[in-house]
Amino acid sequence: MTGLNTSAVTPFPVEPSVSRSSEFAPAQAPHAALLDSTLPLLSQSWQKDHLLIGENGKFVPLKGGRQAGALAINLAHAPRAALCRAQASIVTLAYDPRQSAAAQPALLASAAQPGWPIAGDTESLALLTLAERIAKSAIPVLLEGPTGTGKEVMARFVHTMSERRSGPFLAINCAAMPEAMLEGLLFGHRKGAFTGAGEAREGLFRAADGGSLLLDEIGELPLALQAKLLRTLQEGEVLPLGATKPVKVDVRIIAATNRTLSAEVAKGRFREDLLYRLNVFPLSIPALRDRRGDIAPLAFGMLLRHACQPGSPTWISGQAMALLEAHPWPGNVRELENVIRRAILLAGKEPRIGSEHIVFDLAARAAEAPVVAAPVPVSGPSPSSLSDVAFRSEAKAILSTLQTHNGHRGKTARSLGISERTLRYRLASMRESGLIAAGGEA
Repeated sequence: MTGLNTSAVTPFPVEPSVSRSSEFAPAQAPHAALLDSTLPLLSQSWQKDHLLIGENGKFVPLKGGRQAGALAINLAHAPRAALCRAQASIVTLAYDPRQSAAAQPALLASAAQPGWPIAGDTESLALLTLAERIAKSAIPVLLEGPTGTGKEVMARFVHTMSERRSGPFLAINCAAMPEAMLEGLLFGHRKGAFTGAGEAREGLFRAADGGSLLLDEIGELPLALQAKLLRTLQEGEVLPLGATKPVKVDVRIIAATNRTLSAEVAKGRFREDLLYRLNVFPLSIPALRDRRGDIAPLAFGMLLRHACQPGSPTWISGQAMALLEAHPWPGNVRELENVIRRAILLAGKEPRIGSEHIVFDLAARAAEAPVVAAPVPVSGPSPSSLSDVAFRSEAKAILSTLQTHNGHRGKTARSLGISERTLRYRLASMRESGLIAAGGEA
């Protein structure tokens, strides 16, 4: 990063119609390959209206001054790629112009506002576009998807894109407390309404008046409270515990669940009328394994959040990223963040995260979808956990490539895009695990 000017950036705005580098000032021509491939993915108003891009030392003055809350990205060429947060709203992205494709996910991550969704997969981008349109309406929002896919992030995005953005955003996990406590927390209560109610509480519905309330894990809501929630949605009012008169509220409900609510209705665990009230336009968030185009941008976004400072890693190597993109991610985005934070600690003061720093979570359950690998038999016991499945699949891929190159380790390493040192490390791990015979040529 030596020689990069990260202390002061005078960026220029990305115009709504910009999708080609020729529409930028001549100073940005060196970044044509990167910008031409990335800007179409940042074409929505909630992205481009808050994004400023410059090139080190050569900027077009921004007419009218910087927009409030805008993010500035300072692009620079360098022999070693690096991502650095110079200030809260300024990121410097240095990259090798011969490898601009590897810099695209870092640019996508840099362009995301703090706490906003990060996406590179076309289906995810389409989902965000739909969420933006739904946000401008007044209808309730139902978010469906596996645990750890980012439903709360999506809920905050919907709130921010709505006319209620200046109002409060509150969230509660419906599975986190007993029914009696949950009812008082949601709808409020008068003093003395129940044992221990020493003072009156307004409840989250009234606290979120004029804003949005996220009911996370709504599939866990007891049936009695489902009836009370249905009335609140229908009448726009709440009846606090111990009260005799309802109180009007103006709250947008955003519900999230990792269950299939229609199946819960069939089992008698969820009210059908409440489902119809919530299910006006559901948004389904896929598992991370089904949107692999998001993995690299999300990984760089987490690197920006937890590292990218002096004395910490500022990049993710191609070998490490290949491991991340091949993993089945049963824990979804939450697991990915665990892996990146662990890799940052393992990398220490290294400038980049390497494949040797990637350590996956021990699986709590078997893989829902196997990692595709070359059909090469590997000796050893049957895998009993997700980490075993991933490790075994990696071993198959390595052995298949070794067979293709007649056991030549140098050619195998180059074909896999890893160093010979990393290959030796992987082979040693495979021997220790009993996946190949000790002392055998692999």
